[in-house]
Amino acid sequence: MTYATLDDLNERAGATEINQVADRDNSGEADGSVITAALEDADNIINGYVTQKYPPPFASTPSLLRTWAVSIARYVLHRDGAPDYVETDYKDAIASLKDVARGLMSIPDATGVTPTQTNGTTQSYHPEEVFSEENLRGWK
Repeated sequence: MTYATLDDLNERAGATEINQVADRDNSGEADGSVITAALEDADNIINGYVTQKYPPPFASTPSLLRTWAVSIARYVLHRDGAPDYVETDYKDAIASLKDVARGLMSIPDATGVTPTQTNGTTQSYHPEEVFSEENLRGWK
């Protein structure tokens, strides 16, 4: 399951634009394999960044990931050169993903709760010291 769908792309860009950039066989309709490849490319790029802080897969797709996936897939679909606004959305998505990888930004999940981050730190609890300099005075 990809982070975004054809419906998400159509909602953001409009069916006309998506049909134009994803119609490789000139049938007048977007080619499903082209859409699938663009969405998978977007997922791979996103996972490459977010895996630094979050272990995929997510239980549900956070809305931020969907937004970034649409921006990236849309940019990928414009293989002959994207308009400035599409390129800007793509660059913004990549910049945000870099911030996630650096720990400067977190990804709230679909319910608005931030998932637990994996940052490599450990915590431990231990009882007070039994043997201290005070307790061992006189022992050598």
